[in-house]
Amino acid sequence: MPNASRQQPHDVTLSNSRKTIGEYLIERLQTHGLRHVFGVPGDYILGLYDMLESSPIQVVGMTREDAAGFAADACARVQGLGAVCVTYGVGGLSCVNSIAGAYAEKSPVVVLTGSPGISERVDNPLLHHKVKEFETQFEVYQKITAASAVLADPLTAFGEIDRVLATAVRYKRPVYLEIPRDRLDTRMVVPHTSPAEILPPSDPDALREAIDESLAMLKAAKRPMILAGVELHRFGLQDSLLALAEDAGLPIASTLLGKSVISEAHPLFVGVYEGGMGREEVTQYVEASDCLLMLGCLLSDIDLGIFTAHLDPAHCIHATSEDLRIRYHHYKDARLDDFIAGLRGRGLKADHSPIPKQPSNHLEPWVPVAQTPVKSERLFSRLNKLLDSRTIVIADVGDAMFGSSDLTMTQRTDYISPSYYTSMGFALPAVVGASVASPNSRILAIIGDGAFQMTGMELSTVAKLGQNPIIIVMNNKGYTTERFLLEGPFNNIHNWAYHRLPDVLGTGQGFEVRTEEELDQALRAAKANTESFSLLNVHLEPLDRSPALDRLTKKLAERVRPKSMG
Repeated sequence: MPNASRQQPHDVTLSNSRKTIGEYLIERLQTHGLRHVFGVPGDYILGLYDMLESSPIQVVGMTREDAAGFAADACARVQGLGAVCVTYGVGGLSCVNSIAGAYAEKSPVVVLTGSPGISERVDNPLLHHKVKEFETQFEVYQKITAASAVLADPLTAFGEIDRVLATAVRYKRPVYLEIPRDRLDTRMVVPHTSPAEILPPSDPDALREAIDESLAMLKAAKRPMILAGVELHRFGLQDSLLALAEDAGLPIASTLLGKSVISEAHPLFVGVYEGGMGREEVTQYVEASDCLLMLGCLLSDIDLGIFTAHLDPAHCIHATSEDLRIRYHHYKDARLDDFIAGLRGRGLKADHSPIPKQPSNHLEPWVPVAQTPVKSERLFSRLNKLLDSRTIVIADVGDAMFGSSDLTMTQRTDYISPSYYTSMGFALPAVVGASVASPNSRILAIIGDGAFQMTGMELSTVAKLGQNPIIIVMNNKGYTTERFLLEGPFNNIHNWAYHRLPDVLGTGQGFEVRTEEELDQALRAAKANTESFSLLNVHLEPLDRSPALDRLTKKLAERVRPKSMG
């Protein structure tokens, strides 16, 4: 697939057959295009840290290991590959949640961790950071990565490095490499040749029949259209998608994970499809299609509106990087990029019904109403004015995510949110990763106060690196989504003076925002401030919510507390 191909290494024959495991690992990471590693040092991994510092790969120190995992995830989404480097046990196990999210949402992160030396394990001593067995951490990561290996044996370690890294690039999922600290400087026992990484080809017969069947369905349909998913981002297939749609005249909707796959001002763009949670006109348009071409979609409960979606499998063509299903038929070994290219090569022309009119709030002037408290809907309307071709939007879980789903991305603007795994605390560390991966972009981070309090001190890393994101803290003193599901004091959190954090960190600008006039003034000042971060502490009423969250909570509440409970 195109994005994967860009990162495939050249055929490299090692001129020095005496390379060490550590040297070879770093060489192969570089060959795969890795430029940054995020992490927290510890004694079992210090040797690798020292080697990385002497390499072209930039080491980005974070304040917490789980935050380092989130940063590596965001970096991978923007740059194509990310890595986190942590110590054994307390470091590796702290990263489990962020790596689980990367696996769920198909983000290729390489986990690099040290462990006690093989020579230290004699008689099974109780070494620090160890829990249960020496293999415990490795066994945990086997459950949440696409490939894993312990580089303990020099006879197999070099081949295992190649296998594991190739898996990350091929499947766009995280992988795990553990290096016992006394094996970093272990040299090759036998000469090793790096393989030329080539994606397995499509089965020509399966591909031809899949294209034939799909074209027959699309040509016979009266309302065919495309539903574009996250894999089109991961595999760099946005241009192929757009070419297919424009050549054939096929309307495009995206899933929430696939948001911003094309410009949402494009005349063929229908909107973000979220089942019963999305805009009604978008939901009706997608569900009325008699041939839905789903490309790269992960059909999670969020993308399906907590399973309020009504998609008839008899009218669906579902193509992903790992499977191709047409109605009730399965085709194996038909690559997603080949399938899209094959459809386009057949000269498909389709008719479609009128596309719903897109919201025009990004075009209309935003005029603050004097002495009027900020509401969530007005906040997101104003944020629309900040978006341009250089913006990366990062939204945390909660109303930050659901409200931002209605933002109109008029360019192919990057939109990053953990909208399947939905782990709170993702966004602020992700700011670090995305800023490092794309230093010429401007990050707009939208974060609820509950999520900010989980990982907000990663703002220290933002300050250390001199990054200049605009950070919106939606301050309603608690967990908004849960308040609408089941209210209780457990949803309340302590109120911080978020706008005073620049005083603590010694850099940045902070703004306290209560009214629309203050919001407008603060955003103008934040956009002009390109030398440091800007943080807006936006006060909202506890029960205020965006239209998108309003649609969501009505559906979720029925599942959390059925009517039969009284």
